[in-house]
Amino acid sequence: MNSVIVFKSLAVLLIVVIVLLAMYLVWKQKILVYLKQEEELRMYKLYVKPLEEFIKEIRARQHEFDNHLNALLSMHLTIDNYEELVKAQAEYMRELVTLPEHNYQGLLKISNKVLAGFLYSKLITAPPNIQVELIVGSKDIFTNVPEIDAVEVLGTLIDNAFEACGKEDGNVKIYLTSEDDRLIFIIKNRHEKIPINELSRFFERGYSTKNTKKNQGFGLYNANRIMKHWGGDIYVENEMMLGDNYVSFHVEF
Repeated sequence: MNSVIVFKSLAVLLIVVIVLLAMYLVWKQKILVYLKQEEELRMYKLYVKPLEEFIKEIRARQHEFDNHLNALLSMHLTIDNYEELVKAQAEYMRELVTLPEHNYQGLLKISNKVLAGFLYSKLITAPPNIQVELIVGSKDIFTNVPEIDAVEVLGTLIDNAFEACGKEDGNVKIYLTSEDDRLIFIIKNRHEKIPINELSRFFERGYSTKNTKKNQGFGLYNANRIMKHWGGDIYVENEMMLGDNYVSFHVEF
């Protein structure tokens, strides 16, 4: 009789444990969904809203674009020499394409609005001594990496490029595209050539070429760790462009 009671008690206890475990798993799943939604909302507020404001600004300034077109089309009225006219129009166009808003417009066609907004937020906060050139190769940006990790990697590389330029006139080139459902991001900053043995240490934990801050040397290490976790690739190299050396970071994930 006692054994039957013990058996029933154990059975009831087992059922209670199973029910509690099931309730815990359901609760945990709901918490994970909630946290994911919270993170998506946070990233939307942080990155997408500023991009939407930029779109509104572009639309509002459409009349300025029309004025520029009219200025170009009217130059022949004041310049009757063909060679001088071509030269003046070319110079005017060069000034137009160097305006910051022109550089940002490539972001408007990116399908991933969080990444587009994030890149926009980085571009508008670039130090004034740095000229940034952005090229968007594809409007459809695909990646299996969560946006929070993608933002951390790209943000680290952008910050690293800006810091490497120092206080002198810097030049940073950014290329973003997508191939075979993988995001490709290349960022280059003009810099003196760095020995290969030093480049190979860039992703080591705690390694930094700057000795001014205690916590430096972990950004690239963390970026590399994230890439390995998601099966992505990241590497750095020296690259000569128009007689200048650039330190080029390439990530694909």
